[in-house]
Amino acid sequence: MEGFGTLEAVRNTRAYGLQVYNRITAHPDEVLQIPSREPGRAIRIHAYNTLNRGDKPVPVLINFHGSGFIVPLHGTDDEYARAIVDKTDHAVLDCSYRLAPESPWPAAVHDAEDVVKWVLSRPDQFSPSQISISGFSAGASLSLIMSGAVFPSKTFRNVVAIYPATDLTEDAATKTAPDPNPSVDALPAELMNLFVACYVPDAQDRKTPLVSAAFIPMESFSGRLLLVTGACDPLCLEAEALGQKIKERGNAHVEMIRYDGCEHTFDKIYTEGSVQEAAKDDLKKVADFIQQ
Repeated sequence: MEGFGTLEAVRNTRAYGLQVYNRITAHPDEVLQIPSREPGRAIRIHAYNTLNRGDKPVPVLINFHGSGFIVPLHGTDDEYARAIVDKTDHAVLDCSYRLAPESPWPAAVHDAEDVVKWVLSRPDQFSPSQISISGFSAGASLSLIMSGAVFPSKTFRNVVAIYPATDLTEDAATKTAPDPNPSVDALPAELMNLFVACYVPDAQDRKTPLVSAAFIPMESFSGRLLLVTGACDPLCLEAEALGQKIKERGNAHVEMIRYDGCEHTFDKIYTEGSVQEAAKDDLKKVADFIQQ
């Protein structure tokens, strides 16, 4: 992925992403710095509903933000985290992770794994039988990989993957939305290919289950899985195909929600009164899913 052209594209993508998301600010109850496997390095976590919880271990949702694996968007899931803690008794840990191209795969996977291990090491604080994991886009991919390829079966009570990328082996130009709508902003194939090229430079690595959830054995998924897609998102069909395979061959209870008229990141970029805003508000049902 070396070359001035690629690095310039990354800079431009980051600048655009930060501009688009600049209206979103995070207001966690506390900010944690947990140790990474690398000495002297920490992983930043926005923590919600973690203060003054008493001595009893509490249910927890671990969340990973979207990024395309290259854009620093930690904090953009603040409204989602607030909705969870407003409707459930869960603590929410909204987690950062290293980004490409400076830190390509498996850096993000290692950070996600380190966060989960940190939670598991605190059974007096977080109930081991009530750990859920979720994510958006790239973060949704991490949530699927953590639950199906990294940690033992039943580690997570619930898994929520919101518009994930599940197969990084295919050229993005071959991916089409079930409802390609010219009135909404589609996720450009060039941008998706840039994400993948920066995150996993070696094409052979893209076939591993630690990169593409589509290559995880279906029986490795357990617990309860909620997959959320948008009908105008070119990643919609691959996510739904994974969900269907898990339903047929796996050990997980699978629920899928597709929002019509919605593109990738519909819950972050929307206009007032739009179908995207309505879908974003409907995402609050994730709280009902993990509370069961």
